[in-house]
Amino acid sequence: MPHTADLRIEAWAGSCHECVAESLRGLVDSVADISDAASTRTAEYELTGLSPADLLASAAEEVIYILDTAGEAPVSVQVRPAGQSERGIIVTLKLARVSAADFVGAVPKAVSFHGLACGPDASGRWSATMTVDV
Repeated sequence: MPHTADLRIEAWAGSCHECVAESLRGLVDSVADISDAASTRTAEYELTGLSPADLLASAAEEVIYILDTAGEAPVSVQVRPAGQSERGIIVTLKLARVSAADFVGAVPKAVSFHGLACGPDASGRWSATMTVDV
């Protein structure tokens, strides 16, 4: 890692959308224990990007923003396509108050574009990697 406090997230799934969702779950699970937190509201975000890696970065930045500024933590993550375009996703988050979560690390600050990847392998299975600045 470029910095000792950076966090590396790796995820695998059968589709782009599920791979992004798994990456976001890994991000949240790396900094907070949400196992006993109950959701208080649901929020949806429509995000766009030029590539699956851009979509991953946009979604992760949204989660980081919520953790850092809104006083909430995602306890459930779902990702689906936005319409007919492959350049858009809808991220649905069930959110709990941060006070209901037990933070086990510092709140992340940003996604690094160095080493950011999201794509299928030769068999069609998707994988994603991202570095998060903490």
